[in-house]
Amino acid sequence: MAGADFWNNRKQAEQTSRQARMLKDSIVSWEDLQTQLQDLVELHEMASEENDTDTLGEIEADSEQLVVSVEGLEFRTMLDGDDDAKNAILVIHSGAGGTEAADWAEMLMRMYTRWTERNDMQSSIMDMQPGEEAGVKGVTIEVKGDFAYGYLKAEAGVHRLVRISPFDSSSRRHTSFASVFVYPEVDDDIEVDLKDEELKIEVYRAGGAGGQHVNKTSSAVRITHLPTNIVVQCQNERSQLKNKATALKVLAARVYQHFKDEEDKKLQEVESSKKSIDFGSQIRSYVFHPYNLVKDHRTNHETGNVQAVMDGDIDAFMKSFLTQE
Repeated sequence: MAGADFWNNRKQAEQTSRQARMLKDSIVSWEDLQTQLQDLVELHEMASEENDTDTLGEIEADSEQLVVSVEGLEFRTMLDGDDDAKNAILVIHSGAGGTEAADWAEMLMRMYTRWTERNDMQSSIMDMQPGEEAGVKGVTIEVKGDFAYGYLKAEAGVHRLVRISPFDSSSRRHTSFASVFVYPEVDDDIEVDLKDEELKIEVYRAGGAGGQHVNKTSSAVRITHLPTNIVVQCQNERSQLKNKATALKVLAARVYQHFKDEEDKKLQEVESSKKSIDFGSQIRSYVFHPYNLVKDHRTNHETGNVQAVMDGDIDAFMKSFLTQE
């Protein structure tokens, strides 16, 4: 990095700098924890000699927090897959059920947005298809942050909600489903060959709220990658060019993931996780009525604090699944 020609290839230099920063942060974090441990050991020896019970109580609390910090950092070292350190593209689709399912998809969107905030990451909506009355039919979110994909890949699958529907005048209990798919963002230094002759590009009028311009101008873009039959669409921007650029970015990530799965001979495993958005296929259930419970059916990890989960406190679910993996 100190070489005079290091920045001649800007993309490669930025990638190397990012990797170096992440390694440095990891080393510094371990060194800080080691220093904290040494300080606690020395303080414990002094407090024990003087029989200082107040200080010993504080040391016990600090020790428990130190253990949590060590476990968190140790877990991060387990995220050593080729794509784990990358940004992520998160796609949420509502299942059958109309407004109720669309509202559930929007609730999941909020949950993941809160999770990114709690973990000092950034999220931005790349495309969103609003529901007819409320919620969203589908949304694509870009999540930027260290190990975003490594963590979020644990969320891929069908999520089930059980609650008293706010859209039911009879206040009956409803079950709703939404699917979550996660893809690693393709780095600039990785070439994904999207040939023009292999792309079917369609433009159409965007739907939903957005004013006269959105509804009367063919600004929305749908792109089909013919060899894989992968379809992406974007209607978030008023500019057709911007929508096309965003759609191509998402398509590149999905095509990259598709061929990576084939190379790793894991395509069948990945496809098996993309079950129908229906009964019996969920990876996690969120029960609001008749009791409060969130349970992951892959690991049996559960909590009764539903509100905390919906506010983005889902790290324990992620760690439980990824540790089991």
